[in-house]
Amino acid sequence: MQRTERQKYLRLLARQYPSVQAAASEIIHLQAILRLPKGTEHFMSDLHGEAEAFVHILNNASGAVREKVDIVLRDSLPADERAQLATLIYYPEEKLEELASAAPDRAEWYRITLARLTEICHLCSSKYTRAKVRRALPPWNGDIINELLNKNNDILNKREYFEGIISSIIEVDRADDFIISMCRLIKRLVVDHLHIVGDIFDRGPRADIIMDLLMDHHSVDIQWGNHDVLWMGAATGSRTCIATVLSNSITYNNLEMIETGYGISLRPLALFANEVYKCSAEQSCFQVKQLDDDATPKDLTLAARMHKAIAIIQFKLEGQTILRNPSFRMEDRLLLDKIDFSRRVVTIGGKEYPLRDCDFPTVDPANPYALSPEETEVMAQLKNAFLRSEKLQTHIRFLYSKGGLYKCFNGNLLYHGCIPMTEDGAFMQFEFGGKTLSGKALMDYCEAVARQGYYAREGTSERQFGKDFLWFLWCGRHSPLFGRDHIATFERRLIADEHTWVEPKNAYYSYYNDASVCIRILKEFGLEGGHCHIVNGHVPVKSKDGESPVKADGRLIVIDGGFCRAYQPTTGIAGYTLVFDSWGIHLTAHEPFSGKRDAIENNKDIFSTSMAFDRSEARIRIDETDVGAGLQRTIDDLKDLLAAYRAGEIKEDNGQLD
Repeated sequence: MQRTERQKYLRLLARQYPSVQAAASEIIHLQAILRLPKGTEHFMSDLHGEAEAFVHILNNASGAVREKVDIVLRDSLPADERAQLATLIYYPEEKLEELASAAPDRAEWYRITLARLTEICHLCSSKYTRAKVRRALPPWNGDIINELLNKNNDILNKREYFEGIISSIIEVDRADDFIISMCRLIKRLVVDHLHIVGDIFDRGPRADIIMDLLMDHHSVDIQWGNHDVLWMGAATGSRTCIATVLSNSITYNNLEMIETGYGISLRPLALFANEVYKCSAEQSCFQVKQLDDDATPKDLTLAARMHKAIAIIQFKLEGQTILRNPSFRMEDRLLLDKIDFSRRVVTIGGKEYPLRDCDFPTVDPANPYALSPEETEVMAQLKNAFLRSEKLQTHIRFLYSKGGLYKCFNGNLLYHGCIPMTEDGAFMQFEFGGKTLSGKALMDYCEAVARQGYYAREGTSERQFGKDFLWFLWCGRHSPLFGRDHIATFERRLIADEHTWVEPKNAYYSYYNDASVCIRILKEFGLEGGHCHIVNGHVPVKSKDGESPVKADGRLIVIDGGFCRAYQPTTGIAGYTLVFDSWGIHLTAHEPFSGKRDAIENNKDIFSTSMAFDRSEARIRIDETDVGAGLQRTIDDLKDLLAAYRAGEIKEDNGQLD
């Protein structure tokens, strides 16, 4: 920074620290923070709408809360009572009354429970500054909890003071509120920062609930997955993305989130489907994956008709998108015009395949990608509903504000899909906007255009291309979020030959077990050193078949372990949490969750097993993190400000800074 610019900056800094004393005090404070242990980071991916399990993992902090309970109370409380207390911390509103009512002396139970929670809170807060802990406290009772957290049983003068606080809490009938506040504080302090490495949406029932929880989280970032950008595209009003979102949701019998969560009425689609496809003899291609036993035959018939209606619209709109964008290189996915309706066959790659269903009354063979007037009206109504869903728009704005295609954080590179590569191991090149892009430059371009799709002015070519590009990121040829040659939606629906269903993976997945390749990728993003890693989601790890999530000699960790129930038969587990604390990195594998009711009533936790693979020889401090680097820059600036005060270049606190 040039001298004049530096002086301008220091004068601005002087407004915040207007004296030698103020600047020196802040230097002392920040340098002390640098000596604290780094906060605990949790990494999760591929949540896919499994809200109930996600809530429990958040509540138990992937087993860390129970670990704290055991550390504090292992010698004084049997295992079943520690499990009860852990469940109380996970679900205080639901569990508190049950435990308090069962106690012979309710007031004594309050006294003991508040004392135990205070000890656990004290342990959880021990590696933070008092200022940071105060910021985590609720406003109405935070001062009182703060007093309890600084309790010292060895100081006789204050023992009665602390006991008096708890007695007063019980006497004025505020014990329930204090217990709930302390349980929430424990959960907040155990995990300092949460990373979501893609795919919050689709498959599972309530991604909207997960989004609400993430918006309430104290510190979170998100790396977009291909399912996320599809919903982001739908929120922009992209008809192609809307049709695909609805097709996916109907496939998994997952309309509650659409209609209840986001208030989007599917009545126009239902009326259209019942009218146009009521005489369609063949529905088996479009039967939903029934995940519950509540649906009636009539419901399933309607769902199949709706699925067929939106799938045909989807194929048409995808064709229009491909024709608008030759740079996507997806012309081989134009399949409606390859159908011979008289012979009921389609030609793909020069080979004919019989179609399981060819009853498409809205498809004009002379102009197969044009929507019928009725389809156009249905999509106009659905587009309006997506654009007017206040909750959906709020969630998508949050995804844009907290998310991106990748993130470099504390030596780790986080992304959902892949860095596209060629068969010879080079970074794959893409031609967009007259530029040849690969590696980090490609990722930066993709993120910029994804933002353009939402924020560019409506009606502009930039907005239209951005909307189309969000669909490309979802399923485009070797898109960094999709990572495959093509998506075989058409083939899976309409062709019996399963060989046509194959979706070849990008060469990245052949190389990501090679440490030298991962080191090259890390270097591309400016990360070098023995403790740098890639954190990857997207492709479920088949742990039941012996596949390890830790690849390339520990340089890459795949944390998609089948959080979504639909993937658990493939993976054999129910998800991973990667934990990076002040002692290093370990991976926690979760067993399937038996449900919230079982957890509350029977104190059933998710059984998890941990595997450490990058243990630090010495405890990692904040000065070794990205946050620490930022604090050190501030310290250096403040030292410059001190020097300027002492040299008379800037005057102290006279209200008339030059």
